[in-house]
Amino acid sequence: MRIAEISSPDIRKQDSISHTLQQIESIVKQSEHLSPKSSPSPSTLSPHLRQCITQLSQLAPSSFSNSVKLQLWKLSYRLWNSCVDLTNSGVKGHVELRHSAADMLAIAGDVAGVPSPAMKAASFYYKTGLIWHEMRNFEFANDCYEKATDLVAKVEIESISDLGERKLLLDINVARSRTAWEVSDRNVSITLLNRSKKFLFETAENFRVLAEQYLAFGKNMLMKSEHCEGMEALKLMNEGLELCERGLRVVKKMDETMSLKSLRDKTLRFIAALHLQREEFESVVKCVRVLREHGGVKSGDQHPSLSVLAMKAWLGLGRFSEAEKELRDMVVNKGVPEGIWVSAVEAYFKAVGVAAVETVKSVFMGLLTRCQVSACAAVRVIYRVIGEGGGGGGGGGEGLRIREIMAEELVSDERVVELFAGEEAAKERTALHAVLWNCAAAHFRSKDYVISAGLFEKAMLYVPSGIENRILRAKGYRVLCLCHLGLSQLDQAKEYIDEAEKLEPNIACAFLKFKIYLQKNDHAAAITQMKAMMTCTDFTTAFLSLSAHEAVACRALPVAIASLYELLNFYTSGKSMPVAEVVVLRTILVILIQESGQELEVLKYMQKAQARITELGPDNFFGKGELGRRERNWIAANAWNIGTRAAVEKNYELCAEFLSLAADFYNVKFDGEAEGHNMMACKSVVLAVSAMIATEKQTKVALSDAQVKKAIERLDRVGKLVEAASTAKNHADCQDGMLDPKLHIIYTLNAYDLYGRSKNSRSQQLLVNNYVNSTICNPKNLLQIGLTASQGSQLNAEVATYALNSCLSALLASPLPDYNDVALVIRRLITVAVVYKGDADDEVVYNLYKQAHRIMVGLRDGEYPVAEGKWLATTSWNRAAVPVRLGQVDGAKKWMSLGLELAKKVPGMETYKACMEDYIAGFEKKLQEDDERRRKL
Repeated sequence: MRIAEISSPDIRKQDSISHTLQQIESIVKQSEHLSPKSSPSPSTLSPHLRQCITQLSQLAPSSFSNSVKLQLWKLSYRLWNSCVDLTNSGVKGHVELRHSAADMLAIAGDVAGVPSPAMKAASFYYKTGLIWHEMRNFEFANDCYEKATDLVAKVEIESISDLGERKLLLDINVARSRTAWEVSDRNVSITLLNRSKKFLFETAENFRVLAEQYLAFGKNMLMKSEHCEGMEALKLMNEGLELCERGLRVVKKMDETMSLKSLRDKTLRFIAALHLQREEFESVVKCVRVLREHGGVKSGDQHPSLSVLAMKAWLGLGRFSEAEKELRDMVVNKGVPEGIWVSAVEAYFKAVGVAAVETVKSVFMGLLTRCQVSACAAVRVIYRVIGEGGGGGGGGGEGLRIREIMAEELVSDERVVELFAGEEAAKERTALHAVLWNCAAAHFRSKDYVISAGLFEKAMLYVPSGIENRILRAKGYRVLCLCHLGLSQLDQAKEYIDEAEKLEPNIACAFLKFKIYLQKNDHAAAITQMKAMMTCTDFTTAFLSLSAHEAVACRALPVAIASLYELLNFYTSGKSMPVAEVVVLRTILVILIQESGQELEVLKYMQKAQARITELGPDNFFGKGELGRRERNWIAANAWNIGTRAAVEKNYELCAEFLSLAADFYNVKFDGEAEGHNMMACKSVVLAVSAMIATEKQTKVALSDAQVKKAIERLDRVGKLVEAASTAKNHADCQDGMLDPKLHIIYTLNAYDLYGRSKNSRSQQLLVNNYVNSTICNPKNLLQIGLTASQGSQLNAEVATYALNSCLSALLASPLPDYNDVALVIRRLITVAVVYKGDADDEVVYNLYKQAHRIMVGLRDGEYPVAEGKWLATTSWNRAAVPVRLGQVDGAKKWMSLGLELAKKVPGMETYKACMEDYIAGFEKKLQEDDERRRKL
């Protein structure tokens, strides 16, 4: 068996205690050599030390010898002192070592020769708990305080004579109360405070400490707005106030009573603040009165906050005269800090409103006279007078005007301006400038230019004149120019913008000068200024668009057109532009169309648009998709409208130009689009050519060969489209492609005219043939075509005969033929046949007369035009004259018989008929006589 195994338990215990103490001493030595740069750190020593202390606590500390306990005490104090040294040298993280030192004292317990060991151990725990509390480790802090409480609980209070130990009893309870408060265990916290009252020991310091803690808790609750919290806060503060009163009744030393009186007054001020928060204004007034009457007015509490509390209470009671008196008293009381009276001014202004402006101004100027106003305070007061955002608060429009007038008087006072002079007030000067500027801007946005201009001018007082501030001054002059523009004070506006341009010449100044010229209706100067804008270094094309907009608003249309024209020039340079070129052109056209007599200008810009389409292509000029189609249709429709209006006004030359442009625009085809507006293009072409021909007749100047050729080319395209539509298999397609009947006949007549000028009779024949075969063909139009083709320089016998015969067939096919037209067609057919063929084909003419006779058969008297019937009868009878003279008996009989038959069908020709019959009888008789004579020979 080994020796260690046969040794007694007491020996083994002593060995273990000795070994543990050696380890603790080793750790203490290490802690004594710690420094900010040493290693290890305090945090690395704590776990090992804590393990050793745990081992000691398991070895029945109560049985330790006095020498062991004394050794523990020495080690504890050495460890504590080393922690103090570490604190002084700035080393952190040693609170655990302090905690271990306190535990070592607690394990050691009573030691012979050491007075009050429990109080000393409790002191270590209390001080360690304070550090844990400061580190917001409330669990460890509470553990320390509870251990300290357990230690001092074993001590008889009556036996404690040392003042420090007595105060320790109070401090431990108060510290426990604070920790419980931090973890929201409010009931325990208040209980501990109440329990602390038995540790006052009738000393002023203890009364003060406990009263201060009640006040601290009350202040904490005062910051919360709940009603129940306010009640609790009031209770706590009243407890503190009661402690102060008790202490003053107990203590007699002057220095001790002064501290308690100071705390009592402080507590009473917070009670007054709490009543104010709860809107218990009468209670506030009472508190203030009590504070001021303690020991007389001169010796009473004259804290600066009393005036503010009293003033706010009077305001709450609606007693404004008393509130004003309190405010004015602050001017006299030089002890009132600047922040206090500024706060009071703000509260007074908020409650009284506009009526307070004059008082605030008076107080402010009084304080200024006393030189008790800083630039920062002046900014706050002026901001309050003006109101948030320029006009905050009540008072209506007139009230706002009073505010701004007072503010202007304040900031323009030489003493206030002087207050902001110098570099030391640069920050406040900038702040005041911002306040005035923002207020002026708010009035400017609401179009109150009078107040706005005044405030902007006053803001200029707080812009130094140095070169580094020239841009800010120029900005001020520009905005003043805008104010006077709003007031239509154009000369003043011009003066301000001239000053701004001297300081900072830029596009903004140039544009404002442009606006001034516009409002003066000086269009020439405005156009000159607009061109000058383009020379500015910061010019952008957006200013040309803006100039046009302003000019339109001022009804200065020439200026708007000039601006947009200059803008158009930038597109030809190939630069990237924010707005599409077609938009600019459309805007120009919209402006021009509004005014009568601008047709030539409209024509010029439409021709420019046409040229740009050719250069860029439709997609690039108009835009793609539906947007581009809408732009195209807008320009084309306006060209059509202006052209048709010119036709009504019989300005055929202008009509032809616009309708030709309309045709070109309607013919524009986009990528992916099958066809353009073909029908509208056709209509435009037809009417444009009609206008060209009308112009020729109006001016007596014949169309040139080039014009005729171009017109024929346009009409040929129309003809192809019409022909394609007429041959379409789909009826709907046919209807979509057909011209209006009126336009179709116009197209046919114009084309016939132009083909005749180019000696293209084949095309004339084909044109008429196509019309005759079209679904819209009607006798009236055929008659018109026939008449045109049968007369004058456009004579084409074949076309005329074809058209007239087609017309006659159509007329006779009608259920109710118009015999006037029938008679006209027959006469014209006879005339054409006679003129075109002469007497070479007498049979053709005879057949026409016979056809007329057949038509007249069966008609009522007068149904066929009598004049035409007489013409037929007489001309057919007269045609027998030549055969009679030439002895052509058969021919003579044929025409005379036809004439007689026709005469029988015409009312009113009885005399002619009798003469004809007599003549025929005589002619027959003579023929018989001649025959007999020849037989006799």
